[in-house]
Amino acid sequence: MSLARAIDLDICYAAVQPVPKPNPATLLGGGQLEACAELIDAHDVKLVIIDTNLTPVQQRNLEKRLGVKILDRTGLILEIFGARAATSEGRLQVELANLTYQKSRLVRSWTHLERQRGGTGFVGGPGETQIEADRRMIQTRIARVKKKLESVVRTRSLHRKAREQAPWPVVALVGYTNAGKSTLFNRLTNSDVMAKDMLFATLDPTLRAIKLPGGQKIILSDTVGFVSELPTMLVAAFRATLEEVLSADVIVHVRDSSHADSEAQRKDVIDVLHELGVSEDTQFIELLNKSDAMDEVMTAAAVERMKRADVPTVLASALEGRGTDELLQAVSDIFESKAARFRLSIKPEQGDVIGYLHSHGQVLAHNTTGDGKQYVDVLLSYASKGRFEKKFNNKLKRIKS
Repeated sequence: MSLARAIDLDICYAAVQPVPKPNPATLLGGGQLEACAELIDAHDVKLVIIDTNLTPVQQRNLEKRLGVKILDRTGLILEIFGARAATSEGRLQVELANLTYQKSRLVRSWTHLERQRGGTGFVGGPGETQIEADRRMIQTRIARVKKKLESVVRTRSLHRKAREQAPWPVVALVGYTNAGKSTLFNRLTNSDVMAKDMLFATLDPTLRAIKLPGGQKIILSDTVGFVSELPTMLVAAFRATLEEVLSADVIVHVRDSSHADSEAQRKDVIDVLHELGVSEDTQFIELLNKSDAMDEVMTAAAVERMKRADVPTVLASALEGRGTDELLQAVSDIFESKAARFRLSIKPEQGDVIGYLHSHGQVLAHNTTGDGKQYVDVLLSYASKGRFEKKFNNKLKRIKS
């Protein structure tokens, strides 16, 4: 029901229906369909949401049998994403996912697909444009959207490369939708990113520079929330956005520790990260958020979980500001020990610089060009890097290994 409420639908009835043997034609059995038809008549229902993924044939047959619009789980998530997308990039990604989804749905169901303002066209009425129910036309539209997205990906890639050359590491906030990532982001950065008690409030990544307790600057990234059974087409369409996670030096997994399904949500997030190809070497921190909504029993369980955790874990309430100092310290501790590769140019007479680099890091390369300039590649912890720059007033350029 939380997905349906995310787009302000009035829910007149909700029930869990066991389907031990799904009907290939309609998913539900005859008796279940009759009961559903009676409820539709009694409550004057205009839309039925089925919280699983339907085949195109099942969706078409259910609409014919029940006489109302049917939305499956993927269609509903697409509708939410369509309503939330705030930037041209977000709207393009939603449109690509929607077109890919609808391409398989063109099975003599509709002659046209209407696309409402701000949504994807399932719930609302006619909008500004119509997508003709024709596979060739949709494929043309998909190609056009992909071409626009390629430009977005190139631009984002250039921005990412620029950040990689900057001396600041990237920390990405990830988590199940509505776990409190944007509230945490606002708390840490003094920003006003949309942070509401709703699913998928954030679709587009937001980046801010902040300072850790030791003075180290980092780039903090707020990302789109995950959900169980996230449609593959959405993962693919939002890859340009989610790739911000791939370039992160540290990932902070924000969890709603007050939620009854917190452990299942954790697994869903980890599964999506693996699907994206996040390296196993990436440093993780778990933030057990929403401690303000936990009772004593839940708090005690969270504390025990922290003791058994194999990654740094912090109990926090982003809403009330508790635990944020501990989080920043945990990030700082990682960078105290985490090393990265840096490059700098030095003059021949700067032997003290070379001595410092050998003492505090690992010199990987030391080359001299024809004009006498010397370039050094060195592996340093971020803490040592900061001390070096302060001591020698020489900025180090971070490079990929």
